[in-house]
Amino acid sequence: MMALRRHRRLRTRALRGPTIHALIPNALTVLGLSLGLTAIRFAFQGRWELAVGAIIAAAIVDGLDGRVARILKVSTVFGAELDSLSDFLCFGVAPAILLYLWSLNAIGGLGWAVALVFAVCIALRLARFNASLAVPDRPAWSSYFFTGMPAPSAGGIALIPVMLSFELGQGFWTSPAYVAVHTVAVALLAISTIPIYSGKVIKLRSEHVLPVLILVGLVFAAIVSAPWYTFSALGVAFVASIPFSIRSYRRFRRRALEADMGDSDTAARPPSEG
Repeated sequence: MMALRRHRRLRTRALRGPTIHALIPNALTVLGLSLGLTAIRFAFQGRWELAVGAIIAAAIVDGLDGRVARILKVSTVFGAELDSLSDFLCFGVAPAILLYLWSLNAIGGLGWAVALVFAVCIALRLARFNASLAVPDRPAWSSYFFTGMPAPSAGGIALIPVMLSFELGQGFWTSPAYVAVHTVAVALLAISTIPIYSGKVIKLRSEHVLPVLILVGLVFAAIVSAPWYTFSALGVAFVASIPFSIRSYRRFRRRALEADMGDSDTAARPPSEG
């Protein structure tokens, strides 16, 4: 009798489907996907500021959906796959089309090749990331770093020449040759094996909380006052942090190797008679 009641409860729960809060992360991912598609539409219309703004908004949403899923404890394989597809479109396809229509089309087939290289590199970077999640026995500290530049960061940094043009007008940063070199460089960073901070390695002391909050307020004020300068500066600061992340990665790896060697020496040492 008890087993029958339990079966009915489980069947009723299955028929009801997932709860509303379980759909929130996927809804955010669909919102980000819609922003990426809207950015492409704005690019075809030549509304460059709105196109770049839509991609930046998609990056913000992308930073929320995974965290919301972990907080609500509703992470699923379906959500992870949907997130990867959204990332490819928002930070691979949309920036590539925007850059081609904005500048790269001036150099014809070469410009289209650059746009293709960027989109393909983002796809490869996402595929490698997904494959790495299935690797067993990864050291815990490896989650502190990305391998290569994350797709949202690459998509935003690739658009720095466009953002600078909003504030500074025409210059070397708007020339098709520079845009091509810049785009390829970002694409290569995305598929590189360079370790880059994931944000999990950053730990704040209690005395640093207030200064960080003040800094967040200043950054927000800067975004409101001069958004394109600020987003460009944030992108440059992210790239400038790469040498520090490499040094930190090497430090973690050296400590792990020293710990493994210590364990090996302990295992090889014969037991004492004392």
